[in-house]
Amino acid sequence: MDGQVSDLMVEIGTKARAAAADLAYAGSERKYAALIGASHAIWARRQEIEDANYEDLAYAQDKGLNAAMIDRLTLDEGRVRGMVDALRAVAEQKDPVGRVLAEWDMPSGLHIQRVATPLGVVGVIYESRPNVTADAGALCLKAGNAVILRGGSESFNSSTVIHDCMVTGLREAGLPEAAIQLIPTRDRSVVTDMLRAVDFIDVIVPRGGKGLVGLVQREARVPVFAHLEGICHVYADRDADLEPARAVVLNSKTRRTGVCGAAECLLIDWQFYTKHGAVLIEDLLRAGVEVRTEGELLKVPGTVAAQPDDFGREFLDKIIAAKLVDGVDEAIAHIRRYGSNHTDSILTENDATAARFFERLDSAILMRNASTQFADGGEFGMGGEIGIATGKLHARGPVGAEQLCSFKYLVTGHGTIRR
Repeated sequence: MDGQVSDLMVEIGTKARAAAADLAYAGSERKYAALIGASHAIWARRQEIEDANYEDLAYAQDKGLNAAMIDRLTLDEGRVRGMVDALRAVAEQKDPVGRVLAEWDMPSGLHIQRVATPLGVVGVIYESRPNVTADAGALCLKAGNAVILRGGSESFNSSTVIHDCMVTGLREAGLPEAAIQLIPTRDRSVVTDMLRAVDFIDVIVPRGGKGLVGLVQREARVPVFAHLEGICHVYADRDADLEPARAVVLNSKTRRTGVCGAAECLLIDWQFYTKHGAVLIEDLLRAGVEVRTEGELLKVPGTVAAQPDDFGREFLDKIIAAKLVDGVDEAIAHIRRYGSNHTDSILTENDATAARFFERLDSAILMRNASTQFADGGEFGMGGEIGIATGKLHARGPVGAEQLCSFKYLVTGHGTIRR
């Protein structure tokens, strides 16, 4: 092996490799049955899941986790229902495996097809968010991949029950139970093992804060799908429609402040500000958001002076940076300097300005007149996501079942030889 890993990782990885080989040709009907069976099990055991989550919340509070992490960790009946709905949505999607991505004929007589295939074994390392246990398991299974899940220590009890429900679905559908495995320990050394497990894992997906993602990106020998931070911007252009703009800005920041799609910086065009005043800032202040700003905007009662590093900071809290800019090009320049290539939104009724914003920024997700909180695989019709990828290779944006596929070439001839 290229990297030394523990006996536990060897055992789990060996089982995952074997399961992946079976899943590569598993029929759509069995994958559908496994996901529907898992959704039934989660709903039937929802009280048990909530009880386990109560233990996790107590553990997290003893550890001193911040409010954003506690929010991500919390499961109530509504969020359990969300997991169930996501599983069923993924089940109903068309099977991505075996899709013919392209095909053509060559003068030599060869017929060539490029066909979607599973990646193999996916490793997911996540903090808080016990729902990732279901989302990641479902998406990997749909794409014919085995998955090894390493949840955060704070979500251990919730994730264990949810994982058991996923295994129930696999068992009832006649699929290998090792297709979805949860690391059965809180020992942090297993994370290092996963990052070294090049013989067992084909790609790692980290879901968590900057510390976790940075660690994975620095130390992984296995390829990584990741985003380091969600420094999302909303730009209110001079041609924005006021009332929709107010709604989008408020939702982008306050719907859930602890998610990676939450807006962290508001850019306001000077002409918009001259016409409408400080209404966007005042809306945020009334909603209890701390607005950190500079220059003219500091005249708005209730705002506070921004520190140099507030632009380009992922607050994950009821805090936002705000700045006046002179036109779309200055907004673009600011986002290029301070953004994280995650999600950025323009509010405008001017088609040419929107086109310029879309053309000249290279974020994984660009939006027009829509909340950055839509940066979510479920909202993109993917049923869920295993993460948001901001890199340039293979997958970008929400990583759903299709993005968890690679491809191979199928070449057919008729006794064809190369001259």
